Amino acid sequence: MNIRLTMGSVVMLGLFLVPVARADPPTNVQIEVNFLLGSIEGSGCEFYRNGTWNDSKTAQAHLRDKYTYLVARNLINTTEDFIEKAATESSFSGQPYKVRCNGGAPVTSNQWLRDELARFRTFKTY
Repeated sequence: MNIRLTMGSVVMLGLFLVPVARADPPTNVQIEVNFLLGSIEGSGCEFYRNGTWNDSKTAQAHLRDKYTYLVARNLINTTEDFIEKAATESSFSGQPYKVRCNGGAPVTSNQWLRDELARFRTFKTY
């Protein structure tokens, strides 16, 4: 085998093994997403996912895991990315997530989170 071809193959293999640089979302996005996750956990609301109503702590943990997964793949650049890509529907079934508070009518998690985000942005200090 040609030495040049062998060296080229080794270099190409090395490039595939180099870890991809990951950039965290902007600070304001991290603050807003953490606020939303805290709002979920502290809400006392029920969250519907794949046919089951879950408590707020379970919902928060699930969405935090999805957020971490997406951040690691550089897929979250805005808070709206978090809402759309992690918190709107199940990646598994495609069914929309829903939120039900105090026995009221369910609303989509997308709407609930956007309302919470709008409320936060009204009072933000960062």
